[in-house]
Parts: sequence; structure tokens; C-alpha cells
Amino acid sequence: MPWTYRSRRCPVPGDGSLERLRREGRIVVVGASLAGLRAAETLRAKGFAGSLTMIGDEPSEPYDRPPLSKQVLLGRASAERTALPRLRSVDATWRLGVAATGLDMAARRVRLADGDEVPYDRLLIATGVRARPWPQEAEAELDGVFCLRTCDDSAALARRLAAGPRRVLVIGAGFTGSEIASACRERGLPVTVAERGAAPLVGALGGVVGAVAAEMQREHGVDLRCGVTVTALEGDASGRVRAAHLSDGSTVESDVVIVSLGATRNTEWLAGSGLGAGPRGIACDAGCRAFDIRGIVTDDIYAAGDVARCPHPLFGYQFLALEHWGNAVTQAGIAAHNMLSQSTDRIPHMEVPSFWSAQFGVNIKSVGVPSMGTEILISQGSLERRRFIGVYGYQGRVIGAVAFDQGRWLPFYQELIERTTPFPLPFPTVDRPPDGQRPVDADFPDPSIPTHGPTVTLSGYSPADRRTTFTPAL
Repeated sequence: MPWTYRSRRCPVPGDGSLERLRREGRIVVVGASLAGLRAAETLRAKGFAGSLTMIGDEPSEPYDRPPLSKQVLLGRASAERTALPRLRSVDATWRLGVAATGLDMAARRVRLADGDEVPYDRLLIATGVRARPWPQEAEAELDGVFCLRTCDDSAALARRLAAGPRRVLVIGAGFTGSEIASACRERGLPVTVAERGAAPLVGALGGVVGAVAAEMQREHGVDLRCGVTVTALEGDASGRVRAAHLSDGSTVESDVVIVSLGATRNTEWLAGSGLGAGPRGIACDAGCRAFDIRGIVTDDIYAAGDVARCPHPLFGYQFLALEHWGNAVTQAGIAAHNMLSQSTDRIPHMEVPSFWSAQFGVNIKSVGVPSMGTEILISQGSLERRRFIGVYGYQGRVIGAVAFDQGRWLPFYQELIERTTPFPLPFPTVDRPPDGQRPVDADFPDPSIPTHGPTVTLSGYSPADRRTTFTPAL
């Protein structure tokens, strides 16, 4: 879609002073989830006294997502009781259950699905991601086919699992798919997992660690099928799913199918706006300020959370898009701070990424960007015992680490990443086993081949990136 550049007014209200912005400015947050809520709280904590509008496409107020694939599916918590705790009053106008459908950067207005328009002096986009649905629409609508992203998704799936299905099929063995499979086995339900890659978690942690994850699943009774895809879902005469057909010619009879094929960033509503947004997210500088489509940074539009992609100096200034709970919290606070600050007082988002997952009785935690690594060294523990730390190396330096039931050591490895410590490690570790004497190929799949479940996406320049057509203004 051609985009026409128009000159924009000064991005601060009235006389252009930050003090006036703080007193009577208009800040709009699109995305009423974790990042949006924490940003709103930070704005109020830093003295913003103007109008604050929170826009969200879901009818519910902000809730916590990690329990949805863990405690809720196990019946230990209800989806309705996952609301995020409020750290302070935000005194906002809440526009819930209505999606943002467009952005006018020149007029500084957000268009809504109900036809309304909301003006802003500062805008924070925290629209996050949504679950990628099953691509065949008729099959996706079969009774018993689920995705898991929202509170309603989790509640509906928990009810179906509690009813005791004959067999559950999980499509995709990334972190979410593996956590769902773990919950099913803990409930005593037969479960089959179909994964396109060579092993579970392979896109996020590589084949060496993926092989350990595969052994874990099979020992816990999961019927794990790797190197296959689901080609079709079959329903019965009543419209309920009954079977899935796989690319190897086999058929899995199942009355519950959970589609866990990763996420899509919620940026379509920004098409044609002139903002630097696309399927990979919203391009930002290290201070969370969004770029326009010409690569020029804006001063009035910010992004935070899963939808943002920012350069990180520790990782070659690659643009990183992070689907991490902690990243959403930290980035939201930085974006809110910078919205209200002079350029000399702005701060960069340089936190080392971290992530955790609980599955099959094991706590898995990571720091850095393991998926950037080309080699892995088991520095502590043992793969055989499934209690270890794997350190990832890239171009001669430590780039990431993953821990299986060894999370207390990760702050040490985070410090190694921050210091750009050479790889392999230049010193002996506390418990270096025989299988950790030397680094081996981390065995990540070809990045051009989709896999399920990376939690960090490297989204730097690609020759396949969409080009821009400039249309002169008349």
C-alpha cells in the first residue's frame, strides 16, 4: 500500500514543554495486557497527571498468561483468577472489548473498531501477539480444536481436559506445546505430540538440548512424533474432531487437538500508517521509540512487549523480538520513563533476555539468546541426569545459557554474557563432567525452515523484507 509522508506537528502538546505534557497531556496505550498495565503504572508513578486511555481488544482487564498453560490446565487455578495484581492506581479510561483498527500519525489519532477515534500526545503500542490458528478454517472450527493464548482459551481447554478425552493431540513441541503435553500427562491423559522439527524445543535451544527434552517426554508416556507435520484434521458427522492425518501417512485418533504453532504479532492494524511495523513487529530504537517507515525515529510513538523489536548491543545490535514475561515488564517501564523525559534523561533497554518453563517435573531456565549460538558446552551437571547447564557460544564469546534444574547458577552465566566472556570458557567450572569437556555443534535447525517455539526472534535486515513505495504528497 503506498504511503504518503506528511509533515507532523510537534509531538508534545501546546507549548511543547514536557511539564505541560506531564500536567495535561494525553497518553494512549493500545494493548491492555502485562506491558500496557505496567507502563500505565509507571507513568502515574513518575508524576503523569494527564489523561490516560487504555485500549484492549479483549473484554477482560489485564491478566497473567504463564498460568494459562500450567496451573489452569492442571485444575489448580481458575482462568478467571489470573488477573494481574495492581501495583498502584492508574486512573485511566478503559476501552475494553474494542480493537484498534488504524493509526493516523499526522493527526495523532488511533482509530477503533467501533468507529471512534482517540487523540494522543504520546502513544504506547503494546498489542503483543496472538496464537497462530490452524490454517484450514473449516477444520479449525471443528469442536475439540483449540489454540491457547487467552484467558477464555485456557478456561475452555481446561474444561475439556477435565472431562477426560480419549486422546489429546498437540501440534507443535515448542515451550507452550510441551507445557500442555506435560499438563495432560500429569492429568493421566493419553497425549500425542506432532513436531515438524527433529526434537521438542529445537528452535529455541537446539538439537543437543532438544534430544534431552525428547527423552523426557517419552519417559513420561508422551507419544512423540518428530519430523512430521499434520496434513489434515478429520471430523465426524456431528462436527467434532475425531482424527488427524500426518505427513508420514499415519493417522492419530483424537477428540481434542491443541494447535501450538507459535504466534503472530498484532501489527496488521498499522498497515498504511507510515510506522515501521510488519509481521516481525514494530522496529524501535533502544529507548523503545518506534521508527517510521523511512527509518526515522519518532518522539511520540513507543512500543513495548512482544510486539516490539529493538537492537541490543550485547547481541551484535540485532533487532530482537522477545516473547518473555520479564522483558514485557522491563520494556514497559523504560518506554514509560522515556515518554516523559528529555533526550538526555532517556535510558536504553539493555536487559539480558531470560525465560523459564516448567514441564515434566523439570524447571528449564535460560538467559541470553541461545538460538544465536553455534556451539554448546555442558559446563555443569550431565545431560544423562537431565540436571545440567549448557553454555552457548557464538563467534568466540558466550551468547546464552540454559539450565535444567540448575537455575540458581544462571546469574553467574548472565554476568559472563554481559562481560562478553570468551567461548569456550577460559576457566574450569565447578562440576565439569566428561560430556562437557569440549563444545559441540548446538545443532539448531536451518533458520529458513519454520520450527515451533523460539522465544527470541532475530529480526534484523533481510533481503526479503518488504520494500516501501513513496507517493509524493499533492
